[in-house]
Amino acid sequence: MNQLLEELRAGLWAVWNRRWLALGIAWGVCLLGWLVVALIPNSYESEARIFVQLDDVLAEQIGIGANARERDIDRIRQTLVSSVNLETVVRSTRIGDTVSSPTDMEAAIAQLEDDIQVVSVGDNIFEISATSGRGDLSDAENAELAQTIAQRMIDIFREENLGGARGEMSDSIEFLNEQLANREAELAAAEERRLGFEAQHPDLIGGAQTIAAQMSATRAELRSVESDLAAAQSAMASIDGQIASTPRTIIVPGSGGPQATLAQAEANLAAMRARGLTDEHPDVVAAQRTVASLRERAAASGASGGGGMPNPAYTSLQSMRVERQSNVMSLQSRAAALRAEIASINASQAREPGVAAEAQRISRDYEVLREQYDELLQDREELRLRGQLEGERSAGQFEVVDPPTTPRVPAAPNRPLLLFGVLVLGLGAGVGTTFALSKLGSTFATANQLERTFGLPVIGTISHTFTEAGRELRRQRLKYFAAGAGGLGVLFVVLMSVEFVQRSTMA
Repeated sequence: MNQLLEELRAGLWAVWNRRWLALGIAWGVCLLGWLVVALIPNSYESEARIFVQLDDVLAEQIGIGANARERDIDRIRQTLVSSVNLETVVRSTRIGDTVSSPTDMEAAIAQLEDDIQVVSVGDNIFEISATSGRGDLSDAENAELAQTIAQRMIDIFREENLGGARGEMSDSIEFLNEQLANREAELAAAEERRLGFEAQHPDLIGGAQTIAAQMSATRAELRSVESDLAAAQSAMASIDGQIASTPRTIIVPGSGGPQATLAQAEANLAAMRARGLTDEHPDVVAAQRTVASLRERAAASGASGGGGMPNPAYTSLQSMRVERQSNVMSLQSRAAALRAEIASINASQAREPGVAAEAQRISRDYEVLREQYDELLQDREELRLRGQLEGERSAGQFEVVDPPTTPRVPAAPNRPLLLFGVLVLGLGAGVGTTFALSKLGSTFATANQLERTFGLPVIGTISHTFTEAGRELRRQRLKYFAAGAGGLGVLFVVLMSVEFVQRSTMA
């Protein structure tokens, strides 16, 4: 700690010992720096805020969401500082008075691009700021120019948001109309090719996928028909069994005769078989013998056609058999037709595989063109509806919240801060230079430094003594030094006062 304090004392002594050099350097740096600060022209900034409505209930209903509106505004904000718009600003302001060649125009546009800022403050608020700090113009002219530039940018923003959007919408609709006309011609040509191919190859309509689907459907239908046919044949076999066990005639009470007796015996035999009795059963054997004997008697008497009446049940079963036989024949015909169709499809695929691929390609091209045409038609209608909505409602979606005003106080540079910074820099340069020179010299400020350097003990030191004339001369030099340092401070105060006076005058 003592060594640190000693080094501090040594540094202060070194600076004080060369104080006139430090003061001269401080004056030189401050004068040069303040001159540079004085030559920097004031820059005035004009700001404006605009409100753009991004959300709309009706817009949401037709697909114009807030995200779409934000993208539109961001696009306008990005293109607002384009070269074309900036050239318009240059020609419509006094900046264009100094432009006489394309090179001058490019330089003016590049400078103006740095002077204009468009930022998004909130969801619907945009801030436009324009800065002007030209050395060939006065402060009042720079302030007025900044306000004019900001106003022109608002006008361009309005044109881009309203008129530009409408023009772009019309161009988009016209482009979609051209694309729709082209797609319509291509779709008509594809449809003609498909119809011609289908006329030549009706069994290959739709391509391989359609043929495969047709084959699958035909096979499924054939399986269903075969299942129905098996059920119909089973039902017909059942009705045949019922017919075999049903007598053709029935006995009418009071009719008598061998034929009636035979009919009664046959009915008894049929009833036994219906109960499940076999031919080996004694009752069945006896009944068979009775039937055989009665048949002989009926044949002998010649009365085969009398003694009974037709059985209605037998007649009904015969009608049902005819109906079911007709159903079986219909199902057999349908199954045969389906087998023939499957064979025809297989034969067509095996005979002309290239034609099947061509059918698939024609069908695919037609479907693709039709989908594209439908999508373009839907896009055009949505775009037309969107254009009508924006044309009717966009006027209320744009509003200037804070119009650009003429600035009264320069935005840059911060001259008071720069003046103070130059003062600090000048004092630091003087002190630093004298301290560095002290380190390069061969003198020692304290006895301890001398002792540490040579490693020898210091017996004592001799203080600096002054005569009366020397002390008077020293006092005069101190006064001169104080006057020089005070003059630097007074000059700084004067410059600061002038700056504040100018600011108040401008305001």
